[in-house]
Amino acid sequence: MELDPERITVIVPDIHARMDLVLRVLSHRPESADRDEQLLTLLQSGEAQLVCVGDYVHAESRAYGRWLKAFEEFSGGYIEHEAMDAEMRESLGTVEILLELKRALPDAVHLLKGNHENIANEEGSGNLPFGKFAYEGAMVAAYMEQFYGDEVLEAFARVEHLYPLLAVGPDFLITHAEPQGFYSRTDVIEYRNKPEVVFGLTWTPNDGAETGSVEQMISHYLDTTDALHFGGHRPVRGAYAVRAEGRYVQLHNPDAQIIAILAPERPIDLSRDVIILNSKGDLSHGEASGEDR
Repeated sequence: MELDPERITVIVPDIHARMDLVLRVLSHRPESADRDEQLLTLLQSGEAQLVCVGDYVHAESRAYGRWLKAFEEFSGGYIEHEAMDAEMRESLGTVEILLELKRALPDAVHLLKGNHENIANEEGSGNLPFGKFAYEGAMVAAYMEQFYGDEVLEAFARVEHLYPLLAVGPDFLITHAEPQGFYSRTDVIEYRNKPEVVFGLTWTPNDGAETGSVEQMISHYLDTTDALHFGGHRPVRGAYAVRAEGRYVQLHNPDAQIIAILAPERPIDLSRDVIILNSKGDLSHGEASGEDR
């Protein structure tokens, strides 16, 4: 997906059912804009574009206790389902907000696929069944089938398979995860027939990428070598972490609301452009995670 090089780009890392994060982002007033307006207004006017890096569902550690209760409900066939109802309200509500934004502003709102975009909990097409605190993938698939039916479940899965994998800006790339290897323009365009590309751009663990993969991606897609590759996927402790010899920037901190705002025709400065909207801890603005510098 080619981004508009003349628009402000706002990057939102892993959302994980945080509707409040989405609403806070839309109401944020970027200092780099020509006028003091909320991001939603700038999206509507064509001055900004929003890129979400994926993982729209499945609350993480903030809902650990709820997942354990929901697993008991799942084991009992969802005869009781209060905890899972709460999880699905947040997950489906987040996706509904994002898809309504995409429908209303298709040229300004872009939703990338993450490894959690797998409502059917399938193994294949670059997807893997998911489980972290419980059996989240299986629990969500069973809930959808039981309470929404096969038609809705299958339609939801079709939408997930249509999410793009890569966004290309003037001096930056965005994917959900650090690229496991090098994937050419043709590889990415044909990703629906190449599960290894889907897997390689959504599931890469820290230290799981081939040496030089980020540098190769930047050289292939951009005219400049002075560029960065942004993503999320693996949690970091600070506002961001830098990997791949300083070329790959991880933004995902589950305990904070962090975005990056990249203005056109201005060199990227992480200490300025990584914005902390809200945090449980005491994060300094633009502070990198020392272990990953």
